[in-house]
Amino acid sequence: MCITCRFVTYVYLCHVAVLHPSTRQHPSTRHLHQVDFSVFFGWQALREESQCTASDTSSPWLADVVTPLWRLSYEEQLKVKFEAQKKILQRLESYIQMLNGVNVTTAVPKSESLPCLLHPIIPSPVINGYRNKSTFSVNRGPDGNPKTVGYYLGTWRDGNIVCVRSNNLKNIPEKHSQVAQYYEVFLRQSPLEPCLVFHEGGYWRELIVRTNSQGHTMAIITFHPQKLSQEELHVQKETVKEFFIRGPGAACDLTSLYFQESTMTRCSHQQSPYQLLFGEPYIFEELLSLKIRISPDAFFQINTAGAEMLYRTVGELTGVNSDTILLDICCGTGVIGLSLAQHTSQVLGIELVEQAVEDARWTAAFNGITNSEFHTGRAEKILPGLLKSKEDGQSVVAVVNPARAGLHYKVIQAIRNCGAIRTLVFVSCKLHGESTRNIIELCCPPDSAKKHLGEPFVLQQAVPVDLFPHTPHCELVLLFTR
Repeated sequence: MCITCRFVTYVYLCHVAVLHPSTRQHPSTRHLHQVDFSVFFGWQALREESQCTASDTSSPWLADVVTPLWRLSYEEQLKVKFEAQKKILQRLESYIQMLNGVNVTTAVPKSESLPCLLHPIIPSPVINGYRNKSTFSVNRGPDGNPKTVGYYLGTWRDGNIVCVRSNNLKNIPEKHSQVAQYYEVFLRQSPLEPCLVFHEGGYWRELIVRTNSQGHTMAIITFHPQKLSQEELHVQKETVKEFFIRGPGAACDLTSLYFQESTMTRCSHQQSPYQLLFGEPYIFEELLSLKIRISPDAFFQINTAGAEMLYRTVGELTGVNSDTILLDICCGTGVIGLSLAQHTSQVLGIELVEQAVEDARWTAAFNGITNSEFHTGRAEKILPGLLKSKEDGQSVVAVVNPARAGLHYKVIQAIRNCGAIRTLVFVSCKLHGESTRNIIELCCPPDSAKKHLGEPFVLQQAVPVDLFPHTPHCELVLLFTR
């Protein structure tokens, strides 16, 4: 296989890979550890190269996995992404035509058929080092050391996982890599082993680093307590705290350090509270003239400058006015709704993560916004009751920004069956699988069996917004009306 063919196939695999399971993380953060790239690039070659110099962080192997478009100019990256979004919409158009009884073989050719107006892609204002959140794993490095902090190469299925340091990844800020390197230094001097596989024991687990545009840094260390006593746990917390305050890790100049005891792959703050070892409990960000509070567990778009472009686009498409109720579903820290609050009569936000809702309420209060309400819980449980109280003729505009798993079918039912919702803006970072099903169910003819009784939505406009330079991923903002 020629180099060009390898690259094209490689980019495709990165795009369709099944990634690290996480409900709110964005695609460029995930470890592509379930794709066997050794088929295309030669695992043994990587192993031999890594053994030669385990500390060599300039190797392109990791960059090819995490940021597969990094070899292209940014202009070329945008062309690749635009064509990918175009193909997604063409596929969506075929589904919608079939649902409406159109024979797609005699309809407009796929190469010409789009379901809506597709706007030019909006580029990210920042191309390199744009991530404000990075998640680093702990596992065996190329030299076999199990206390290596970085990103995964290889597959769990084939047992050839190796953890490679993140230095020189174009999307990772130097600060994030610095904290990861010092965490590795700490692990290698700790007498406790890392937790590589839960049933095999071990303690030290992943590291999350969050930063803001002012340079403040929050680090979150995940730790499996196994059968340690509270006294023994206290010793470990004090040890890592001392390392980052007065030890070598002080060079990181952390704003805050959190510690979470977790016996599961992913734990929310409710399941296992984040324990503040030192520093400020939150970091803050300036966005769209708002001061935003961000908790360790809260979802916030990983590209701050790009998020501002995304939210401006969403605001323009909503067309809200002083008579409009804005419904912000899966609202995270509430930025979309709060940025539009001055133009609407009321903002209603729904979010699963309690800490994020607390952040949204704080942000509203700090910025003097009094026409907002935020509700904690699953949207499929809260939304139907919330919408029943809005059937008084007042116009409702809904904005949804769901996780990769898409919206629960009951949320789609509630939106379809609420006649007051005439405009819907749907934001997706991966319009495949469940998200595609969501779109189809919003646009399909009424179906009493599925309890889709309301008038169907019509897709009017699509705007790609790039929040993930050097990766194949892109946000797609869709405007529906009825």
